[in-house]
Amino acid sequence: MADHPRAGSVAALRDHGIAVLTAAGIRNADVDAELLLGHVLGLSRGQVQAKAVTDAAVDPEQRLAVIEAIERRAAREPIQHITGRAPFRSLELAVGPGVFVPRPETESVAQLAIDALLAVPSPAPRAIDLGTGSGAIAIALATEVPHAEVVAVENSPRAFTWARQNARQLAGANLQLVFADLAQLPAELDGAALDGSFDVVVSNPPYIPLGAIPRDPEVRLHDPDAALYGGEDGLDVIRAISGRALALLRPGGTLVLEHGELQGSAIRELLSADGWRAASTHRDLLGRDRTTTALRP
Repeated sequence: MADHPRAGSVAALRDHGIAVLTAAGIRNADVDAELLLGHVLGLSRGQVQAKAVTDAAVDPEQRLAVIEAIERRAAREPIQHITGRAPFRSLELAVGPGVFVPRPETESVAQLAIDALLAVPSPAPRAIDLGTGSGAIAIALATEVPHAEVVAVENSPRAFTWARQNARQLAGANLQLVFADLAQLPAELDGAALDGSFDVVVSNPPYIPLGAIPRDPEVRLHDPDAALYGGEDGLDVIRAISGRALALLRPGGTLVLEHGELQGSAIRELLSADGWRAASTHRDLLGRDRTTTALRP
């Protein structure tokens, strides 16, 4: 590991961070170094860059905090765990140990669910997010489609705590959290039947096959296993969602599923065999298969 910078300046700490993170195999080391500096100093990434150009000074306490954050990141702790925040669309979510860190590619999954909600000819369309984790998708739906009613379901106590915190800070009364397993949802919520009441079912379920261990230590060591692995072929939870969503949706309602880039064909076959119509796979911004949608007959 590179020696600690002697000079207490933004430029020196930035250079140190880039060197340490590059040596640790971190992609885009400059981005992470600047984000960590910004986290400690209370600055945006652009402000960090500006202060690096002017060689602005950093006090000794902040210098040590930056070095500590860089060392944690070099040990492959997710940057979101270090900062406690994860950007998602227009949101900044609180995250940490025990909850899956939302990824940029899931933003396109949320967009498909948002588009489906906006297409519903109802003054109060309804959506349900199965396995909400941090609440990322559900809160995006509730805030970007404020006339919609959104239900978010999670069965992990640790993840539910993060979702509840994010909902309180970011969402309004149109989002309701439910602590339950998707296979054991209550028949009613606030006296109203759940089955047949939703226009959109969306989920980013665990879909990694048990034998396909993620390469990135940030995922392998820090994301909860229950949010990653979906059985031998990765599709166990998706099979359960397919059956449950058929009951939850109104006729013509939309199912939106995130999955791995090689799973689109298998999921389309699975959904078609279950009776879904118009199963279609969509690519993310990097051109990889990411989401499959289908319509309830």
